[in-house]
Amino acid sequence: MANAAKPSRPKPARGRAGAKAAPVARSNHRAERAAERRQAIIEAALDEFITRGFTATRLDDIARRADVAKGTIYLHFKDKESMFEELISTAIVPLLGRLVPPPSMSGSVRDALEAFAKVFIQEVATTRRGDIVRLVVAEGPRFPAIADFYYREVISRGLAAMRALIELAIARGEIKQPELARFPQIVVAPAIIAVIWKSLFERHSPLDATEMLRVHLDLIFGERRTT
Repeated sequence: MANAAKPSRPKPARGRAGAKAAPVARSNHRAERAAERRQAIIEAALDEFITRGFTATRLDDIARRADVAKGTIYLHFKDKESMFEELISTAIVPLLGRLVPPPSMSGSVRDALEAFAKVFIQEVATTRRGDIVRLVVAEGPRFPAIADFYYREVISRGLAAMRALIELAIARGEIKQPELARFPQIVVAPAIIAVIWKSLFERHSPLDATEMLRVHLDLIFGERRTT
């Protein structure tokens, strides 16, 4: 009698998960490469803006420094202005929360402003972020769209937060001059002076920006007493 046919073993299912994972991995790799190219373009743009000035910088200069084709730039940015806006959005805007933090209930407003001064010196005045601020000051009059963007994304938010701190200090009795709430620009003015001074006059007369800001706060709050 013929042996009964052995039941056939089920064929192993083809790895659907693996088949799906490969395109996902390739997609992720492409996204990473695109992000890297975008970042390289942004960094090259800042280098060129600092070296040549915003007006004189050409897209060809940026492409050469970033080691990409000029056409690649247009895949990410429509023009130089959009690159500059990206610099502001990625380098300056995220710092606003640290530059003007809400004071804790146990801390004074002066403590918050001293923290602002420290962060500004460390993260803006002495870094390439300071170069971005200087470029806005230098090029803003010729490119009002850039100045408008910087005002909307940085200045207006920063002044609103600073005004809130000043009003809190007035309510607590830390600041005696209520009119200061009308002009929060007075509080931040030395920080801007520090940025401009560093680029124009530092080689002639080095500025101790940290000490200058401390003296400025003494003028606003009164000299801090030591026990």
